[in-house]
Amino acid sequence: MDRVDALVIGAGVVGLAVGAELARHGRETVVVEAEAAIGQGVSSRNSEVIHAGLYYAAGSAKARLCVRGKELLYAFCAEHGVPHRRCGKLIVATGAEQHAALATLAERAAAAGVRVEPMTAAEAQALEPQLQCTAALHSPSSGIVDSHALMLALQGELERAGGAVALRSRVGTVTFPAAVSGASGPEPAIVQVHTPEGGYELAAGCVVNAAGLHAPLVARRFAGPAAAHVPPAHFAKGSYFALTAPPPFKRLIYPVPVDAWLGVHVTLDLAGQVRFGPDHEWLDIDDPARIDYTVQMARAAGFEDAIRRYWPALPSDALAPAYSGVRPKIHAPGTPAPDFRIDGPAVHGVAGLVNLFGVESPGLTSSLALAEEVRRLLD
Repeated sequence: MDRVDALVIGAGVVGLAVGAELARHGRETVVVEAEAAIGQGVSSRNSEVIHAGLYYAAGSAKARLCVRGKELLYAFCAEHGVPHRRCGKLIVATGAEQHAALATLAERAAAAGVRVEPMTAAEAQALEPQLQCTAALHSPSSGIVDSHALMLALQGELERAGGAVALRSRVGTVTFPAAVSGASGPEPAIVQVHTPEGGYELAAGCVVNAAGLHAPLVARRFAGPAAAHVPPAHFAKGSYFALTAPPPFKRLIYPVPVDAWLGVHVTLDLAGQVRFGPDHEWLDIDDPARIDYTVQMARAAGFEDAIRRYWPALPSDALAPAYSGVRPKIHAPGTPAPDFRIDGPAVHGVAGLVNLFGVESPGLTSSLALAEEVRRLLD
Protein backbone atom coordinates (compact mmCIF):
# COMPACT_ATOMS: atom_id res chain seq x y z
CA MET A 1 0.00 0.00 0.00
CA ASP A 2 1.33 3.44 -0.96
CA ARG A 3 1.71 6.01 1.80
CA VAL A 4 1.67 9.81 1.82
CA ASP A 5 2.25 12.25 4.63
CA ALA A 6 -0.95 14.20 3.96
CA LEU A 7 -4.16 13.61 2.04
CA VAL A 8 -6.44 16.59 1.34
CA ILE A 9 -10.00 15.85 0.20
CA GLY A 10 -11.30 18.43 -2.27
CA ALA A 11 -9.48 20.49 -4.92
CA GLY A 12 -11.34 23.75 -4.48
CA VAL A 13 -9.51 26.91 -3.52
CA VAL A 14 -9.29 25.94 0.16
CA GLY A 15 -8.18 22.36 -0.50
CA LEU A 16 -5.52 23.51 -2.97
CA ALA A 17 -4.32 26.20 -0.55
CA VAL A 18 -4.06 23.63 2.25
CA GLY A 19 -2.26 21.16 -0.02
CA ALA A 20 0.25 23.79 -1.15
CA GLU A 21 0.86 24.91 2.44
CA LEU A 22 1.49 21.37 3.71
CA ALA A 23 3.73 20.51 0.76
CA ARG A 24 5.79 23.68 1.17
CA HIS A 25 6.42 22.69 4.77
CA GLY A 26 7.82 19.30 3.90
CA ARG A 27 4.86 16.93 3.83
CA GLU A 28 4.37 14.66 0.85
CA THR A 29 0.84 15.73 -0.07
CA VAL A 30 -1.88 14.53 -2.42
CA VAL A 31 -5.10 16.45 -3.04
CA VAL A 32 -7.87 14.13 -4.23
CA GLU A 33 -10.82 15.45 -6.21
CA ALA A 34 -13.93 13.53 -7.29
CA GLU A 35 -14.52 15.73 -10.36
CA ALA A 36 -12.56 15.75 -13.62
CA ALA A 37 -11.06 19.21 -12.96
CA ILE A 38 -10.13 21.41 -10.03
CA GLY A 39 -12.52 23.96 -8.56
CA GLN A 40 -15.81 22.59 -9.87
CA GLY A 41 -17.83 23.26 -6.71
CA VAL A 42 -18.21 26.34 -4.51
CA SER A 43 -14.92 27.82 -5.73
CA SER A 44 -16.09 28.25 -9.33
CA ARG A 45 -19.52 29.63 -8.43
CA ASN A 46 -18.90 32.65 -6.23
CA SER A 47 -18.63 36.41 -6.67
CA GLU A 48 -14.79 36.36 -6.83
CA VAL A 49 -14.68 39.18 -4.28
CA ILE A 50 -11.73 39.74 -1.98
CA HIS A 51 -13.45 40.76 1.26
CA ALA A 52 -11.91 43.29 3.62
CA GLY A 53 -13.05 41.55 6.83
CA LEU A 54 -15.52 44.09 8.20
CA TYR A 55 -18.68 41.96 8.41
CA TYR A 56 -17.69 39.40 11.03
CA ALA A 57 -17.97 39.41 14.80
CA ALA A 58 -14.86 40.46 16.71
CA GLY A 59 -12.79 37.47 17.74
CA SER A 60 -14.45 35.09 15.30
CA ALA A 61 -12.45 32.84 12.99
CA LYS A 62 -14.14 34.53 10.02
CA ALA A 63 -12.97 37.98 11.14
CA ARG A 64 -9.43 36.87 11.94
CA LEU A 65 -8.89 34.66 8.91
CA CYS A 66 -10.51 37.06 6.44
CA VAL A 67 -8.20 39.91 7.46
CA ARG A 68 -5.11 37.69 7.44
CA GLY A 69 -6.24 35.92 4.28
CA LYS A 70 -6.83 39.18 2.41
CA GLU A 71 -3.24 40.30 2.94
CA LEU A 72 -1.86 36.87 2.03
CA LEU A 73 -4.08 36.73 -1.06
CA TYR A 74 -3.06 40.12 -2.42
CA ALA A 75 0.61 39.23 -1.91
CA PHE A 76 0.17 35.79 -3.52
CA CYS A 77 -1.62 37.25 -6.54
CA ALA A 78 1.09 39.87 -7.04
CA GLU A 79 3.87 37.29 -6.75
CA HIS A 80 2.25 34.72 -9.05
CA GLY A 81 0.70 37.00 -11.64
CA VAL A 82 -2.89 36.12 -10.72
CA PRO A 83 -5.25 38.73 -12.22
CA HIS A 84 -6.86 40.83 -9.50
CA ARG A 85 -7.81 44.42 -8.72
CA ARG A 86 -8.18 46.36 -5.47
CA CYS A 87 -11.25 48.23 -6.71
CA GLY A 88 -12.84 49.10 -3.37
CA LYS A 89 -16.38 48.65 -2.12
CA LEU A 90 -19.25 50.88 -0.98
CA ILE A 91 -21.68 49.45 1.57
CA VAL A 92 -24.76 51.60 1.25
CA ALA A 93 -27.78 52.51 3.33
CA THR A 94 -30.89 53.43 1.38
CA GLY A 95 -32.83 54.79 4.34
CA ALA A 96 -32.17 56.40 7.72
CA GLU A 97 -33.34 53.21 9.46
CA GLN A 98 -30.20 51.45 8.13
CA HIS A 99 -27.70 54.00 9.47
CA ALA A 100 -27.35 52.18 12.80
CA ALA A 101 -26.39 49.00 10.94
CA LEU A 102 -23.72 50.94 9.04
CA ALA A 103 -22.38 52.26 12.35
CA THR A 104 -22.23 48.71 13.70
CA LEU A 105 -20.25 47.63 10.63
CA ALA A 106 -17.83 50.51 11.16
CA GLU A 107 -17.33 49.38 14.77
CA ARG A 108 -16.67 45.80 13.66
CA ALA A 109 -14.20 47.01 11.07
CA ALA A 110 -12.34 49.04 13.71
CA ALA A 111 -12.22 46.04 16.05
CA ALA A 112 -10.74 43.93 13.23
CA GLY A 113 -8.22 46.58 12.21
CA VAL A 114 -9.91 47.13 8.84
CA ARG A 115 -9.92 50.62 7.40
CA VAL A 116 -13.31 51.99 6.38
CA GLU A 117 -14.40 55.54 5.61
CA PRO A 118 -17.90 56.71 6.61
CA MET A 119 -19.43 58.79 3.82
CA THR A 120 -22.42 61.01 3.33
CA ALA A 121 -24.69 60.41 0.38
CA ALA A 122 -23.02 63.24 -1.51
CA GLU A 123 -19.52 61.85 -0.87
CA ALA A 124 -20.55 58.36 -2.05
CA GLN A 125 -22.25 59.78 -5.13
CA ALA A 126 -19.11 61.76 -5.95
CA LEU A 127 -17.38 58.37 -6.33
CA GLU A 128 -20.32 56.66 -8.05
CA PRO A 129 -22.66 59.22 -9.65
CA GLN A 130 -25.40 56.70 -10.50
CA LEU A 131 -25.66 55.47 -6.91
CA GLN A 132 -28.63 56.36 -4.74
CA CYS A 133 -28.07 56.13 -0.98
CA THR A 134 -28.47 58.05 2.27
CA ALA A 135 -25.05 57.11 3.73
CA ALA A 136 -22.25 54.67 2.98
CA LEU A 137 -19.05 53.04 4.17
CA HIS A 138 -16.11 52.95 1.79
CA SER A 139 -13.85 49.88 2.07
CA PRO A 140 -10.74 50.65 0.01
CA SER A 141 -9.09 47.24 0.60
CA SER A 142 -11.90 45.20 -0.99
CA GLY A 143 -11.23 43.80 -4.44
CA ILE A 144 -11.81 41.11 -7.04
CA VAL A 145 -9.77 38.14 -8.24
CA ASP A 146 -9.80 35.60 -11.06
CA SER A 147 -10.65 32.56 -8.93
CA HIS A 148 -9.72 30.00 -11.58
CA ALA A 149 -6.32 31.59 -12.18
CA LEU A 150 -5.83 31.60 -8.40
CA MET A 151 -6.57 27.88 -8.18
CA LEU A 152 -4.21 27.11 -11.06
CA ALA A 153 -1.47 29.06 -9.28
CA LEU A 154 -2.11 27.15 -6.05
CA GLN A 155 -1.97 23.85 -7.95
CA GLY A 156 1.34 24.98 -9.41
CA GLU A 157 2.66 25.76 -5.91
CA LEU A 158 1.57 22.34 -4.69
CA GLU A 159 3.25 20.55 -7.58
CA ARG A 160 6.47 22.60 -7.34
CA ALA A 161 6.70 21.50 -3.72
CA GLY A 162 6.41 17.85 -4.73
CA GLY A 163 2.69 17.40 -4.19
CA ALA A 164 0.06 16.21 -6.64
CA VAL A 165 -3.64 16.50 -7.53
CA ALA A 166 -5.51 13.26 -8.25
CA LEU A 167 -8.66 13.93 -10.30
CA ARG A 168 -11.64 11.59 -10.76
CA SER A 169 -10.76 10.20 -7.33
CA ARG A 170 -13.64 9.92 -4.88
CA VAL A 171 -12.85 9.15 -1.26
CA GLY A 172 -14.86 6.33 0.27
CA THR A 173 -14.28 5.03 3.78
CA VAL A 174 -11.44 6.52 5.82
CA THR A 175 -10.39 4.46 8.83
CA PHE A 176 -8.34 5.88 11.69
CA PRO A 177 -7.03 2.68 13.30
CA ALA A 178 -5.90 4.18 16.61
CA ALA A 179 -9.27 5.88 17.13
CA VAL A 180 -11.14 2.67 16.29
CA SER A 181 -9.06 0.36 18.47
CA GLY A 182 -8.17 2.77 21.24
CA ALA A 183 -4.49 2.03 20.72
CA SER A 184 -1.92 4.63 21.66
CA GLY A 185 0.62 6.07 19.27
CA PRO A 186 0.25 7.45 15.75
CA GLU A 187 -1.05 5.19 13.01
CA PRO A 188 -1.78 6.27 9.44
CA ALA A 189 -5.33 6.54 8.24
CA ILE A 190 -6.40 3.97 5.64
CA VAL A 191 -8.20 5.72 2.80
CA GLN A 192 -10.29 4.02 0.14
CA VAL A 193 -10.16 5.95 -3.14
CA HIS A 194 -12.58 5.11 -5.97
CA THR A 195 -11.60 5.88 -9.58
CA PRO A 196 -13.10 5.09 -12.99
CA GLU A 197 -10.52 2.30 -13.27
CA GLY A 198 -11.49 0.73 -9.97
CA GLY A 199 -9.66 2.31 -7.08
CA TYR A 200 -6.99 1.72 -4.47
CA GLU A 201 -6.13 2.09 -0.80
CA LEU A 202 -3.74 4.68 0.51
CA ALA A 203 -2.15 5.18 3.93
CA ALA A 204 -2.09 8.82 4.99
CA GLY A 205 -0.26 10.30 7.93
CA CYS A 206 -2.91 13.01 8.18
CA VAL A 207 -6.22 13.77 6.47
CA VAL A 208 -7.81 17.16 5.79
CA ASN A 209 -11.48 17.21 4.81
CA ALA A 210 -11.87 20.29 2.58
CA ALA A 211 -14.75 18.88 0.55
CA GLY A 212 -16.93 22.01 0.71
CA LEU A 213 -20.57 21.12 0.05
CA HIS A 214 -19.71 17.46 0.61
CA ALA A 215 -17.68 17.88 3.82
CA PRO A 216 -20.31 16.60 6.28
CA LEU A 217 -21.19 13.66 4.00
CA VAL A 218 -17.51 12.77 3.61
CA ALA A 219 -16.96 13.02 7.38
CA ARG A 220 -19.79 10.57 8.04
CA ARG A 221 -17.75 7.95 6.17
CA PHE A 222 -14.85 8.28 8.62
CA ALA A 223 -14.36 5.33 10.96
CA GLY A 224 -12.96 6.69 14.22
CA PRO A 225 -14.44 10.11 15.02
CA ALA A 226 -17.80 10.14 16.79
CA ALA A 227 -20.75 11.02 14.57
CA ALA A 228 -21.74 13.72 17.06
CA HIS A 229 -18.84 15.83 15.80
CA VAL A 230 -20.30 16.05 12.27
CA PRO A 231 -22.80 18.90 11.73
CA PRO A 232 -25.91 18.52 9.57
CA ALA A 233 -25.57 19.70 5.98
CA HIS A 234 -27.83 22.45 4.66
CA PHE A 235 -27.63 24.21 1.32
CA ALA A 236 -28.50 27.76 0.26
CA LYS A 237 -28.53 28.64 -3.43
CA GLY A 238 -27.57 32.04 -4.74
CA SER A 239 -28.28 33.08 -8.33
CA TYR A 240 -26.44 35.76 -10.31
CA PHE A 241 -27.70 37.90 -13.18
CA ALA A 242 -25.51 39.73 -15.70
CA LEU A 243 -26.18 43.31 -16.72
CA THR A 244 -26.69 43.69 -20.47
CA ALA A 245 -26.43 47.50 -20.33
CA PRO A 246 -23.19 49.56 -20.02
CA PRO A 247 -21.53 49.25 -16.57
CA PRO A 248 -22.79 51.99 -14.21
CA PHE A 249 -20.23 51.46 -11.43
CA LYS A 250 -16.45 51.15 -11.03
CA ARG A 251 -16.60 49.74 -7.51
CA LEU A 252 -18.38 46.94 -5.72
CA ILE A 253 -21.72 48.12 -4.32
CA TYR A 254 -23.25 46.24 -1.38
CA PRO A 255 -26.45 46.90 0.53
CA VAL A 256 -26.47 46.75 4.32
CA PRO A 257 -26.20 43.00 5.11
CA VAL A 258 -28.83 40.79 6.70
CA ASP A 259 -27.33 38.11 8.99
CA ALA A 260 -24.79 36.08 6.95
CA TRP A 261 -26.33 37.11 3.62
CA LEU A 262 -24.69 40.18 2.11
CA GLY A 263 -27.64 41.04 -0.12
CA VAL A 264 -28.01 41.41 -3.88
CA HIS A 265 -24.87 43.35 -4.63
CA VAL A 266 -22.89 44.68 -7.58
CA THR A 267 -19.85 42.64 -8.49
CA LEU A 268 -17.43 43.30 -11.30
CA ASP A 269 -15.28 41.04 -13.39
CA LEU A 270 -11.76 42.06 -14.34
CA ALA A 271 -13.04 43.42 -17.67
CA GLY A 272 -15.38 45.78 -15.79
CA GLN A 273 -18.60 43.96 -16.66
CA VAL A 274 -21.31 43.97 -13.99
CA ARG A 275 -23.07 41.05 -12.32
CA PHE A 276 -25.73 41.26 -9.61
CA GLY A 277 -26.21 38.70 -6.88
CA PRO A 278 -26.44 36.44 -5.19
CA ASP A 279 -29.93 36.14 -3.81
CA HIS A 280 -30.67 33.60 -1.09
CA GLU A 281 -32.77 30.44 -1.54
CA TRP A 282 -32.73 27.59 0.96
CA LEU A 283 -32.81 24.20 -0.80
CA ASP A 284 -34.88 21.34 0.56
CA ILE A 285 -32.29 18.66 -0.18
CA ASP A 286 -29.81 16.62 1.85
CA ASP A 287 -27.34 15.67 -0.89
CA PRO A 288 -25.30 18.03 -3.10
CA ALA A 289 -25.79 15.63 -6.00
CA ARG A 290 -29.40 16.83 -6.17
CA ILE A 291 -28.54 20.52 -6.67
CA ASP A 292 -30.06 22.19 -9.73
CA TYR A 293 -27.80 25.12 -10.68
CA THR A 294 -30.23 26.53 -13.26
CA VAL A 295 -30.88 30.27 -12.85
CA GLN A 296 -34.61 30.82 -13.12
CA MET A 297 -35.55 33.95 -15.09
CA ALA A 298 -38.55 34.32 -12.77
CA ARG A 299 -36.13 35.47 -10.05
CA ALA A 300 -35.18 38.56 -12.07
CA ALA A 301 -38.13 40.58 -10.73
CA GLY A 302 -36.87 40.23 -7.16
CA PHE A 303 -33.41 41.28 -8.32
CA GLU A 304 -34.78 44.36 -10.05
CA ASP A 305 -36.61 45.46 -6.90
CA ALA A 306 -33.46 45.04 -4.78
CA ILE A 307 -31.15 46.76 -7.30
CA ARG A 308 -33.41 49.78 -7.83
CA ARG A 309 -33.14 50.64 -4.14
CA TYR A 310 -29.56 51.79 -4.79
CA TRP A 311 -29.64 52.15 -8.61
CA PRO A 312 -33.04 53.49 -9.68
CA ALA A 313 -31.84 53.88 -13.28
CA LEU A 314 -31.64 50.14 -13.88
CA PRO A 315 -33.15 49.71 -17.37
CA SER A 316 -36.08 47.37 -17.82
CA ASP A 317 -35.22 43.89 -19.11
CA ALA A 318 -31.48 44.51 -18.64
CA LEU A 319 -30.77 41.38 -16.58
CA ALA A 320 -29.76 38.04 -18.11
CA PRO A 321 -29.27 34.79 -16.16
CA ALA A 322 -25.56 34.24 -15.47
CA TYR A 323 -24.83 31.38 -13.05
CA SER A 324 -25.58 30.17 -9.53
CA GLY A 325 -23.68 28.83 -6.58
CA VAL A 326 -24.60 27.01 -3.38
CA ARG A 327 -23.33 27.83 0.07
CA PRO A 328 -22.29 24.93 2.35
CA LYS A 329 -24.40 25.75 5.39
CA ILE A 330 -24.16 23.96 8.73
CA HIS A 331 -27.17 25.69 10.27
CA ALA A 332 -30.87 25.47 9.52
CA PRO A 333 -33.05 28.27 8.15
CA GLY A 334 -34.02 30.75 10.83
CA THR A 335 -31.05 30.00 13.09
CA PRO A 336 -27.97 32.21 13.53
CA ALA A 337 -25.10 31.66 11.10
CA PRO A 338 -22.17 29.97 12.86
CA ASP A 339 -18.47 30.62 12.49
CA PHE A 340 -16.14 28.57 10.31
CA ARG A 341 -15.56 25.18 11.91
CA ILE A 342 -11.93 24.10 11.75
CA ASP A 343 -12.17 20.89 13.75
CA GLY A 344 -8.81 19.45 14.71
CA PRO A 345 -7.86 16.73 17.20
CA ALA A 346 -8.74 18.93 20.19
CA VAL A 347 -12.38 18.87 19.01
CA HIS A 348 -12.93 15.28 17.88
CA GLY A 349 -10.01 13.48 19.56
CA VAL A 350 -8.57 11.90 16.40
CA ALA A 351 -4.89 12.60 15.77
CA GLY A 352 -4.03 13.65 12.23
CA LEU A 353 -7.53 14.74 11.16
CA VAL A 354 -8.87 18.22 10.38
CA ASN A 355 -12.45 18.74 9.20
CA LEU A 356 -13.43 22.05 7.57
CA PHE A 357 -17.17 22.61 7.91
CA GLY A 358 -19.31 25.54 6.80
CA VAL A 359 -16.57 27.27 4.82
CA GLU A 360 -18.73 29.69 2.87
CA SER A 361 -18.03 33.41 2.37
CA PRO A 362 -15.38 34.68 3.09
CA GLY A 363 -13.83 31.29 2.31
CA LEU A 364 -12.07 32.33 -0.90
CA THR A 365 -10.55 35.42 0.77
CA SER A 366 -9.57 33.36 3.82
CA SER A 367 -8.18 30.37 1.90
CA LEU A 368 -4.47 30.99 2.50
CA ALA A 369 -5.05 31.85 6.16
CA LEU A 370 -7.19 28.72 6.58
CA ALA A 371 -4.27 26.75 5.15
CA GLU A 372 -1.94 28.22 7.77
CA GLU A 373 -4.45 27.33 10.49
CA VAL A 374 -4.73 23.72 9.30
CA ARG A 375 -0.95 23.33 9.18
CA ARG A 376 -0.63 24.62 12.74
CA LEU A 377 -3.27 22.16 13.97
CA LEU A 378 -1.47 19.27 12.28
CA ASP A 379 1.97 20.37 13.47
